[in-house]
Amino acid sequence: MKKVLLVWLALLMITAVPLAAAEEKETPMEEGTPFTLSSPSAVLMEAETGRVIFAKNADERRPVASVTKVMTILLTLEAIDEGRVRVDDRVSVTEHAAGMGGSQAFLDAGGSYRLGDLLKSVIIASANDSAVALAEHLCGAEEAFVRRMNERAKELGLEDTHYVNCTGLPAQEHYMSAGDVARLSAHLDQHPLYYDYSTIWMDEIRHEGGRVTGLTNTNRLIRFYPGCDGYKTGSTNEARYCISATAKKDGMRLIAVVLGNDASQSRFNEARSMLEYGFARYSLFRAIGKGDALGMTVPVRMGGSDEISVVSGGDASLLLRRGEEKAVSLEAALVENATAPVQAGDILGEIRVLLSGEAAAVVPAVAGESVGLPGMLHALLRIRDRFMLFGW
Repeated sequence: MKKVLLVWLALLMITAVPLAAAEEKETPMEEGTPFTLSSPSAVLMEAETGRVIFAKNADERRPVASVTKVMTILLTLEAIDEGRVRVDDRVSVTEHAAGMGGSQAFLDAGGSYRLGDLLKSVIIASANDSAVALAEHLCGAEEAFVRRMNERAKELGLEDTHYVNCTGLPAQEHYMSAGDVARLSAHLDQHPLYYDYSTIWMDEIRHEGGRVTGLTNTNRLIRFYPGCDGYKTGSTNEARYCISATAKKDGMRLIAVVLGNDASQSRFNEARSMLEYGFARYSLFRAIGKGDALGMTVPVRMGGSDEISVVSGGDASLLLRRGEEKAVSLEAALVENATAPVQAGDILGEIRVLLSGEAAAVVPAVAGESVGLPGMLHALLRIRDRFMLFGW
């Protein structure tokens, strides 16, 4: 590892988590598509880095049918994680929610259901009535929930997304792009509860009167493609057949988005082919992990110790074509010295992850331990030693 001494820490460009730069997210690693896709829009993306492997009309705004519910699901999971609601809460179903058409859990108007069961029915069976019931429970009305959906889309940088409802039922000015679907879908990975439901193939929801509605996962890849564990299908006459599908193998999660396909099975076939292509040709390379020692030190002035060890202050992973791992190297740029007191975790510079000599990611270089001011006796002895050394 090459060491570069920098005097001005303010010049360091440091990021806590080295995700791909925004321009990299918009520029696919491959030009065009490596095989013929009949779908008008498609994206293959790696979830952790946000790198797009290849794309077809990724920014084209299109109706996405029930793929809309990825946002409905995400907002519900965020509310659970923030403690605003619980899976065991009871949700009352309004006439409006129970009257939804399309895919349904056939909820009873006026009935009460466990929130977790409604969420399960949305994730597995794409139940429109359950989606609206959750929206009303979280925000008081579907309209208020939709406003929050659009606010969250802006917060996540989804520039080609606009919602009119929480279900994806046909409506003017309701759209997403394949790129936005992929970026949004990746956020579900931050909520482990999602996978407790998304990996279920068949289940049921029980109504208060004893009636039972069977639930079958609309995502066939859950059952028929090893490693596939989630995301969402959708279909209407307007949107045609859509899917955002994900699979994880060897520590790498890929997301395949297909929009507007003319046949139900074809969307699954194309999503599967995209995933297989990505897993066969790419890997997620862990260049450095948080806390990894660099085998380097920085001098400390006026401290109880003369130097301090340096460790990585973040994680850096790169999406690489298989065989590119040997082209990865690390370079540290550290301050010339530090002045006590220094706390463990204080920034001492940066670590640059290089791919073929070009910076691909940056993480902080931080103090591996704390160094305090010396005790009075220690300080006096050090002053004496300096006098004797320099003959003062």
